[in-house]
Amino acid sequence: MISIEKLSKEYGIGASRTVVLDNLDFQVATGEIFAVVGPSGAGKSTLAQCVNLLERPTSGSVIVNGENLSQLSEKQLRIARRRIGTIFQSDGLFSRRTAADNVALPLDYLGVTAAEKKKRVGELLDRVGLAEKAGHYPHQLSGGQRQRVGIARALALRPSILLSDEATSGLDPESTTAIVALLKELRDDLDLSILFITHEMDTVLQVADSVAKLDHGHIVESGSLVTLLRDANSALGQALRPRRGVEGAAAADSVWFVGYDAPDVRPDWVTALAAELSVPISVLGASIESVNGATVGHATIGIAGVDPQRVSAALGRLGLSARLDHMAPASATATVTATATATAAAAAAAAATATVTATVTTTLEHVA
Repeated sequence: MISIEKLSKEYGIGASRTVVLDNLDFQVATGEIFAVVGPSGAGKSTLAQCVNLLERPTSGSVIVNGENLSQLSEKQLRIARRRIGTIFQSDGLFSRRTAADNVALPLDYLGVTAAEKKKRVGELLDRVGLAEKAGHYPHQLSGGQRQRVGIARALALRPSILLSDEATSGLDPESTTAIVALLKELRDDLDLSILFITHEMDTVLQVADSVAKLDHGHIVESGSLVTLLRDANSALGQALRPRRGVEGAAAADSVWFVGYDAPDVRPDWVTALAAELSVPISVLGASIESVNGATVGHATIGIAGVDPQRVSAALGRLGLSARLDHMAPASATATVTATATATAAAAAAAAATATVTATVTTTLEHVA
């Protein structure tokens, strides 16, 4: 477990003082993947350096498994850093070392015996799926494979914390998905706390349990990933799942933006809504998927000729948030209503005519 408490980092003094991180507070539980996102210049790289104490915070604490690393001497810190494995944006492999030799580097510094080192390196390369690449040099490996070697090296000293600093930003989508799956597997198998620093929102959806947004040195919003995605008022939730383009609505349609608020939204809610309102529903666009075992997403729908309060209430009963984006013009609504009324009147008239005809026919037959 790692706790960041009131952490600040400043550079310069007096008028030239620059505050890069300002009073940050968050916690990464054992077995949790906590993502920190933010634009360039937000302070993400400085945060990574402060977490592993490559940069000393100006104030505040970095607490790992109950020990305040920011209060340790340099000698004590060298030992304590073994609890934090770091995966860098660049794989940082030495070009003249094989994959096995790169993984062994931290063990070499500790003076581990050759037999122990060989065993540990073999275990790590096998865990990241590169046992057969042990003798390959970095230039013989793909970008994703090099990053896997970097992950194996980060695990060499059996850390309890894994710090991923933009580790997937240089990878193609397929490699990113594979690295994300590996990190989640390692989290589960080794009970790691993973701090995942990135600017890639799509990757956060794949990997994170919780997420915080860092902006100009401040954490402006944070929470459980699923909770943020289900919160219609969350700016971070909206940034993680932005609204896509939609089809144009019919002239008579009012346009509604609908979000998954509840954990038990039924899959056929469009059919249920149409049945309750007795009107067809036009689906103009949607983005819905499963995140951490929960269904999240939103949809844009078109509905004609129904009072907005009635629509909102019906959607609420289905566990959906509702926002009216566009109200159909009164003339178009009136046309739909008039058409429906006329159709109903015509049907009633036809039924009445049929009844009269049947009555007259029956009477004549009786007379005859």
